[in-house]
Amino acid sequence: MLAEITLCPHPTVLVVHSTRGDLIYLITETDGYRRFLRTAKHFNYTVKVLGRGQKWKGGDYMSAPGGGQKVRLLNEGLKEMKDDHQIILFIDSYDVVFASGPKELLKKFQQAKHRVVFSSETLIWPDRHLEDKYPHVREGNRFLGSGGFIGYLPNIKELVANWTGDDGDSDQLFFTKIYTDQSKRKSINITLDNKCRLFQNLHGALDDVVLKFEDHQVRVRNVLYDTLPVIIHGNGPTKLQINYLGNYIPNTWTFESGCTVCREDLRSLSALQENEYPLVVIGIFIQQPTPFVTVFFERLLKLQYPKNKLKLFIFNKEAHHQRQVQSFLKDYGSLYEKVTVIEPEEEMDGACVFFFSDLCRRDQDCDYFFSLDIEVVLKNKDTLKILIEQNLPIVAPMITRAGRLWSNFWGALSGDGYYARSEDYVDIVQGRRVGVWNVPYVSNVYLVKAGLLQRELKDYELFSSSDPDMAFCHNIRNKGIFMYVTNMHTFGRILSTENYQTGHLHNDLWQIFENPVDWEERYIHENYTRIMKDKLIENPCPDVYWFPVFSSVACNHMIEEMEHYGKWSGGANVDNRIHGGYENVPTIDIHMTQINFEKDWQKFLVEYVVPITEKMFPGYYTKAHFELAFVVRYKPDEQPSLRPHHDASTFTVNIALNQVGLDYQGGGCRFLRYDCSIQAPRKGWALLHPGRLTHYHEGLPTTAGVRYIAVSFVDP
Repeated sequence: MLAEITLCPHPTVLVVHSTRGDLIYLITETDGYRRFLRTAKHFNYTVKVLGRGQKWKGGDYMSAPGGGQKVRLLNEGLKEMKDDHQIILFIDSYDVVFASGPKELLKKFQQAKHRVVFSSETLIWPDRHLEDKYPHVREGNRFLGSGGFIGYLPNIKELVANWTGDDGDSDQLFFTKIYTDQSKRKSINITLDNKCRLFQNLHGALDDVVLKFEDHQVRVRNVLYDTLPVIIHGNGPTKLQINYLGNYIPNTWTFESGCTVCREDLRSLSALQENEYPLVVIGIFIQQPTPFVTVFFERLLKLQYPKNKLKLFIFNKEAHHQRQVQSFLKDYGSLYEKVTVIEPEEEMDGACVFFFSDLCRRDQDCDYFFSLDIEVVLKNKDTLKILIEQNLPIVAPMITRAGRLWSNFWGALSGDGYYARSEDYVDIVQGRRVGVWNVPYVSNVYLVKAGLLQRELKDYELFSSSDPDMAFCHNIRNKGIFMYVTNMHTFGRILSTENYQTGHLHNDLWQIFENPVDWEERYIHENYTRIMKDKLIENPCPDVYWFPVFSSVACNHMIEEMEHYGKWSGGANVDNRIHGGYENVPTIDIHMTQINFEKDWQKFLVEYVVPITEKMFPGYYTKAHFELAFVVRYKPDEQPSLRPHHDASTFTVNIALNQVGLDYQGGGCRFLRYDCSIQAPRKGWALLHPGRLTHYHEGLPTTAGVRYIAVSFVDP
């Protein structure tokens, strides 16, 4: 696409908008072209499109010579122009951004003191044999770049007048031969912008350019020549770099204003009735054993979006998670417009993403495809609305891994197409720079417009790889489609699936090390963080402290895990599980060591009990070492009570795992020295008390039902 841009009352700019590939038409408004127009509008360039409706036949000049169609269109467009004083700027568009306005551009052109000025490059292309014909320069780039030039109308007409090539011929070679011909160079009065004062071609110069943050504006600075180019061109294989720079230039993001374009072109949902919301196909992918799957479905249910506008497609590769999937669908599946499940026994390769996205592609009612991996923790209930309102072709909510710099996007790519850290990556992940960012790779969770799936992304090969995300993003980049990640809101995090074992009933209990934030949300009492602030610690007996620590789910899971293990002790004095093999005051119990939970239990004590201990007993510091930690079961017909005794500990932690009155009758603990009893233990609450000397105590009889407590003898 050629476009005419008015710079001021005299000069005119012609802009070529073309894309790679024989399936792209000149009239196609790519993401890059829209970015170009935004920067042109910012500096008051007025764009008039020429050559509209013509199919691109200029070849794939990313890897091979091409672009002759640009010269033909330019030649045709110039015939309508008659003012010999007119100044013409001719540039590509989809990989170009303006960094400054017409005034600076014209001033620098006039300072060049030539009638035509071409952009320059450090590399010669496409014919290396012409290198000796280039004039030598004392300083600066020596070779011509055809992606941008500026000049007076008569000279530009003379430049292209003798074009007789085909649309697929090389424009670069055509202009190079003119420039290296001394007589033609002199006749047309051509020079190169050797020091990148007007044009900055990025290919071969990536180490020479840096971002320069000015007052409410961002420029590119060429550090080699200390210049500030007006036009930045991501020529050749530097499309990712121009995308990176375009996140800032000219004022997309500044330190003073933050993101200045993030609220533009939004698709508001606020005025819509629920039956008017876009239809979204959600593809949920369970590809490996993953913790907290039940919680995932709980959050999915809470997503603030009309459920009759959601179609769920669940790909479950793990038999281990069939129970959670089936439980969710049994209770809530009928709420959704449609639910489809691919079970583990159904064979499907890594292209399952394509299968689900294809369901959206073939569904005329589908407006968006939302890809969601099971390990994603979506904390923001409005995530789907936010992404839709962003109105972008592909957009991902930024999610991170707790305590690490890992995220679901890459800021840059290495030479072999894998992860590389961009200069702004850490600032984006840590929230010091907030906005919507054009990035080369997203994964785990992202939203795709159905229109893309039905047109540009209809190829099966989009996902055909051992790594579907890598293949998807690679093909998206090759098609010139932009991917974005937004950190304008806090969306959530991603779970670690490393070391996740599936040998227990409630495997999530063993996640306190790998996923501590999620473990806490699942298993720690909702009021625990308010203990000190709201003075929730009670003191029912002297030096006995009572506080909430376990959630109801934690209590249930502990009981169910122990009953599932099932190897309860007989309550005899002889006990080979303990040092010395003899227990003075035996209980019917299961030790934490028996279910391989001792390390996790100590971590729990250190994180959630030790801070309370040190607060209640000033001057005492502990690392929560224990020899005995166990779950005790009291039953009227088994062991209803426990005789008076001291504990083999400096202090004891006793957590009630079920509820008096509901699960059992009776029970409790009596401290004989003080004749003080706690007869109605609260589920999930811990009793903390000294173990030796002062706190001689007994377990009161359980008269009905079954009572469970988790006991720890700390610092024996």
